[in-house]
Amino acid sequence: MQSTARLSYPTTSNAKILTVMPSSRLILPFTVAIFLVCILPSPAHALFGSKKKAAEKAGAILFRGKGCAHCHGVAGVGGKKAPALTNIRKNKVWTPAKMSDQILNGGHKMPPFSDSLTDQEVMQIIAYLRAKHKPVPPPAQTPEPAQ
Repeated sequence: MQSTARLSYPTTSNAKILTVMPSSRLILPFTVAIFLVCILPSPAHALFGSKKKAAEKAGAILFRGKGCAHCHGVAGVGGKKAPALTNIRKNKVWTPAKMSDQILNGGHKMPPFSDSLTDQEVMQIIAYLRAKHKPVPPPAQTPEPAQ
């Protein structure tokens, strides 16, 4: 004799609805915990944000100091020698890897900068170019006149 298993599914006539209410003692601490997790930034985000801002600022200084502004214009607005870079962050074709390759190897009338920029400096320039709110570099320091 073989036995067969029958599955029964609850119907409206035989289903029991179970409602679970948390204890009132747990509601306030749980709500506060959720609020703190959602609202307050974590230390990792704060650290990443500060490093990102520092890289963007360093990139702004390099953009001016390494001669990028000579061709691409102040803040990358474009010039007679090179295109504008102000909206490059929105252009999906210009990934950070492609930007790095362009800066290091040159091309399209742009000279290569692999001999004058470190990898870290290239990444800082890319961080500056991709920044949503581009930082303004501090004024360039002029050498003190000799007395």
